[in-house]
Amino acid sequence: KKLMVKGSVDQTIISFVGSLTYTIVMVFTILAALAKFGVETASFIAILGAAGFAIGFALQGSLANFAAGVLMMIFRPFTVGDYVEAAGVAGVVEKVQIFTTQLKSPDNKTIIIPNASVTGGSITNYSAKDTRRVDMVIGVGYGDDLKKVREVLEDILAKDDRVLKDPAPTIGVLELGDNSVNFAVRPWVNTGDYWGVYFDVTETVKRRFDEEGISIP
Repeated sequence: KKLMVKGSVDQTIISFVGSLTYTIVMVFTILAALAKFGVETASFIAILGAAGFAIGFALQGSLANFAAGVLMMIFRPFTVGDYVEAAGVAGVVEKVQIFTTQLKSPDNKTIIIPNASVTGGSITNYSAKDTRRVDMVIGVGYGDDLKKVREVLEDILAKDDRVLKDPAPTIGVLELGDNSVNFAVRPWVNTGDYWGVYFDVTETVKRRFDEEGISIP
């Protein structure tokens, strides 16, 4: 692991290769210890080989997890530190091991997922791209001036330095709801600014609407 760190190897590969190497070294160490005590390792290895098929059949799930781990190392759907959603859970990738992948949830819980479950479904990597689009829906009353609403929303986004100019934000009437006219507000931001912009824009919209006399159903 130290050698790979010095060589600037990706942390995901370090974690996986380190775990795999540890297992292999332990197997050889046990065989060497048996040989040192006079145990015939050749016959022992033959017995292991014969038993390997039965063990492999009994451990199909574990072998599937191992194969899935190897595939993740080849195709690299994510790396350590990425925020991903896989197997129905989401979190930051902490470790990719031989049989499992370890995530840290936003509320700081450790989530351990079998590798086969990770590769067996869709994987959403929220950290893969440098930019993300913030999708928001803002509802106003039917009696409000839609032109004024649009101008206020445009002004809010224009004054936030985290909102990117290219691609330009999208603001438009999304639907006519039962009790409100719903605007789609979709600014583009750097990935790290996503939640900050989402929360701040939501709060600013409320304050500005109050100031401008725009109702929020």
